[in-house]
Amino acid sequence: MIDNSKPDAAAIYNAPFMELLYRAQTVHRSHFEPSTIQCSKLLSIKTGGCPEDCSYCSQSARYDSELSASKMMEVQKVLNEARKAKAAGATRYCMGAAWRSPKERDMPGVLAMVRGVKAMGLETCMTLGMLSDDQAAQLREAGLDYYNHNIDTSERYYSEVITSRTFADRLDTLDRVRAAGINVCSGGIVGMGETADDRIDMLRTLAEMQEPPESVPINMLMPMKGTPMADMAPLDPIEMVRTIATARILMPRAYVRLSAGRSEMSDELQAMCFFAGANSIFVGDTLLTADNPGEDKDALLFNKLNLRAEAVEAAPACPKPAVEQTQERAA
Repeated sequence: MIDNSKPDAAAIYNAPFMELLYRAQTVHRSHFEPSTIQCSKLLSIKTGGCPEDCSYCSQSARYDSELSASKMMEVQKVLNEARKAKAAGATRYCMGAAWRSPKERDMPGVLAMVRGVKAMGLETCMTLGMLSDDQAAQLREAGLDYYNHNIDTSERYYSEVITSRTFADRLDTLDRVRAAGINVCSGGIVGMGETADDRIDMLRTLAEMQEPPESVPINMLMPMKGTPMADMAPLDPIEMVRTIATARILMPRAYVRLSAGRSEMSDELQAMCFFAGANSIFVGDTLLTADNPGEDKDALLFNKLNLRAEAVEAAPACPKPAVEQTQERAA
């Protein structure tokens, strides 16, 4: 049983690097098959025009990011994109909307998307901002598997990043999601100018929940033009690995997702993150408004590292190793 008190969590994060990796990999192997990665696909169903002031986000209406706001996508178009994602190998389909919270007029379309994607045999995930109890219940009734609502950073540093909602608001939404019986997906962003102690506190907050999140996305900041964090210096990559490893040790049963920032990571850094316990990625060319490695690049990486994708029911593997793709073409 891991003691998630601050000194012990800090001792984990700051452990000699090789010892940290060894411990994280040992914990990982006790709960997961070490060469299997869960693959998700993320689609922005409503882009831009968000009233929040998240300093990292190009979708905020408060910043001159040159990103045009759009209306919510039509249900059928979302379902068509979900079919493509499944054909490409994704086993979880995540849909995100740039809202502070969904309006009641939005819910019928959102619920239809959940039902339609669920009917394809894909796991479903939504990120829509803050939820009411009734909205969370409606999503659960529609069959939503996961709800994403990141806490972003530590409680101490939170107000340096966002002022339009509080850290407590984030936790309240996560409580509503959990109470409704939906799996929780919650993580944060590193490289926003926070300290190592902030990263440790963020992970402790997640790990100390009555039920820790089933999915923990760890994002590396991708500076966006026009946002207050556009000129933020890159985070030391080793700090990213330490964050992944600490998340794995503190939340041994969670899927730890290597999320935004992969397009800027070398194959070697991604491999180190996988060894440290990351076992989930987003596939496709974009994450909402940020770049992401495409399927071909991921296939090559999986092939190099002898990784394979986790399957859900009869969903196809994702991505196929390049060797298998070549053999199929030859056949």
